[in-house]
Amino acid sequence: MPRRSSSSSRWLQRQAGDPYVKQSRQQGYRSRAAYKLKDIDQRDRVLKAGARVLDLGASPGGWTQVACEMVGPRGTVVALDVLKMPPIAGATFIEGDCRDPSIHAALDAVLGGQPVDLVLSDMAPNISGIALKDGAALEDLVQMCLELAQRHLRPGGAMVVKLFEFAGTDDLVRDIKRRFATVVRRKPAASRSESREFYVVAKGFG
Repeated sequence: MPRRSSSSSRWLQRQAGDPYVKQSRQQGYRSRAAYKLKDIDQRDRVLKAGARVLDLGASPGGWTQVACEMVGPRGTVVALDVLKMPPIAGATFIEGDCRDPSIHAALDAVLGGQPVDLVLSDMAPNISGIALKDGAALEDLVQMCLELAQRHLRPGGAMVVKLFEFAGTDDLVRDIKRRFATVVRRKPAASRSESREFYVVAKGFG
């Protein structure tokens, strides 16, 4: 039987002792990330009953589950990811790359030409440890989110997007501020203290 690497062992130990991992299993969420969105929503009230939500990079579905709970049966949640995702009651899932024109067409069809109230993105680049490369990959993801917001978000709508602290991150935040009336940074309690991740909550698109 192959031996686990020390990094794998540390990851397993951290998972075993993580209260959010335990809580997500008890409450039926597919990932501990669900509590990040719950924390953000408690502070910023981005998820409203009856809202239309586009969840980018949705798999495995923790954010989609929270969005469905909060918007309720009158709301609409469309989840999109290049990875497969088992169905979630109340959500429509589209598998594919949102830069693909065919996926744009599928998204347009599902939304029926109606704008969304909120764009969510918990997407993260594949971290290589090379700062310039990782910063460029993050910029690509954020720009993709902004392009989809431009295409689908209603005037006055909101966006929540994950960022990481890199040399060019402040420029990305400034770019978001040019599109939204108010922009704040959030570090949810479920974000690990050693992680460079944070979230931008942007409201008042237009």
